[in-house]
Amino acid sequence: MTIATPTRRALLRDVPAGVWALGSVSLLMDLSSEMIHALLPVYLLTVMGASPLTIGAFEGVAESTASTAKVLSGALSDRLGKRKLLAAVGYGVAAFTRLIFPLAPTIGWLMAARFIDRIGKGVRGAPRDALVADTSPPDLRGASFGLRQSLDTIGSFLGPLAATALMWATANDFLAVFWAAAVPAFMALGLILAAVHEPNRPTDRRPEGKVWGRVEVRRLGAMTWWVVAVAAGLTLARFSEAFLVLRGLSIGLSPALTPAVLVVMNVAYSLSALPVGILSDRIGRVTILIVGLLLLTVADVVLTLATGIVGVGVGVALWGLHMGFTQGVLATLIADSAPSNLRGTAFGVLHLVTGVATLLASVIAGALWDVAGPGGAFLAGASFAALSLLALLPVRNKLDEIGPLSEALTVKTFCS
Repeated sequence: MTIATPTRRALLRDVPAGVWALGSVSLLMDLSSEMIHALLPVYLLTVMGASPLTIGAFEGVAESTASTAKVLSGALSDRLGKRKLLAAVGYGVAAFTRLIFPLAPTIGWLMAARFIDRIGKGVRGAPRDALVADTSPPDLRGASFGLRQSLDTIGSFLGPLAATALMWATANDFLAVFWAAAVPAFMALGLILAAVHEPNRPTDRRPEGKVWGRVEVRRLGAMTWWVVAVAAGLTLARFSEAFLVLRGLSIGLSPALTPAVLVVMNVAYSLSALPVGILSDRIGRVTILIVGLLLLTVADVVLTLATGIVGVGVGVALWGLHMGFTQGVLATLIADSAPSNLRGTAFGVLHLVTGVATLLASVIAGALWDVAGPGGAFLAGASFAALSLLALLPVRNKLDEIGPLSEALTVKTFCS
C-alpha cells in the first residue's frame, strides 16, 4: 500500500492567508530595500569615495543595529500579545526613512538613514516571524516559512532589476532610483495595515515581569540556544551581500549593471526557499543545513577563483542557493523549539546574535579586501563555512530532536 503525499500546490492552498499576506508585505518592502541596497555600495565607492573597509563596517553596523532592535521588539510582542502592531510600526519607520536617502549630502547622512532603516527592520522582524509561527499549523511550518521567505526574496530580485532599469532610463541617476524606492515601501505599509490580522492568543501571553532578563534566557530552553549557536556560526561564514556587488564591480561590471549580481543571487534564493522548506518538513532540518553550508563553502571558493563574469555569476548563484537552504530552516527550528509564548523573544535573540556575527564578518571581510583583494575576503568566508560545518556535525543528533511535534515537549525537558 502506498501513502499519498500532498502536492506542492495542495500544500500552498493549506498555508494560511495571513502567511500569504505577510509574504506579500515582505515582497514589497524588499523590492524597495533592494532598489537602494543594490546601488548603495557602488554609490558609496564611486560617488562618496568610501573604502571597502568603510563599506563593510557601514553594512555590519546597520545589520547589527537591526538585530539589537529585534530582540527588544520580539520580547515586547510576547508581553503585549500585539505582534501586528509592532510589525506595522517597523514597516512604517522603514517607509518614511526611504525619503532620507535621496536627500543625504554626506556619508554620515547615508549612515544615519541606513541606521534608522535597519531599526525599522529590527522592530518588524521578530514579531513578523512570530506571527508566521502563530498562524501556521506545526506540520506546515516549514512550508509557511519557506513561502514567506520565497515571496520576500522575489522582492529581493525584483528590486535590483528595477534599479538596473531605472539607472538605464535615467542615465545613472542614483538619486532618482532612491526616490522611486519609496513607492513600494509605502505600499507595504498599507498592505500590512489592511490585510494582516492579529491571531487570537488570549491564554498564550507572557507573564508580567521584565521584557528581557535571566528568567527569559532560561525559559527559552537548551534546544533553542543550540539553534542560535548554529546560526551564529553560519553567519560568521557569511558577510554582507554588499561584497557580492563589489565583486561584480571588480571584474568590470558597470555601476548600472552591478544590481544584476543581486538579481542572480535572489533568483536562486527565491526558487529554492519554498521547496527546501517543504522538504525540511519531511526529511528533517539538519540535513538541509549541512547542504546549505556545503553550498556556501563552494560559493566562496568559486568567488575567490573567478576571473570573469561567468565565474562570478556561478558563485553568486551558489550563494543564493545556500541562503535558500539555511534561512527559512533556521527560522523554522526556532519556531519548533521555543515555547509558544516566547517565540517573539526567541526570534529576537536569533536576530541579535546573528547581527553581531554579521558585523564581525563584514568588518573582517572589508579589512581582508583592503589588504588582499576580493580573493582574501572570500577565501576567509570559505574557511569559516567549513569550520561551521565541522562544528554542526557533533550537535546533529540534538537538533534532529526538534520537529513539528516538539510543542508537545515541555521547557523542563529541554533544560534537563
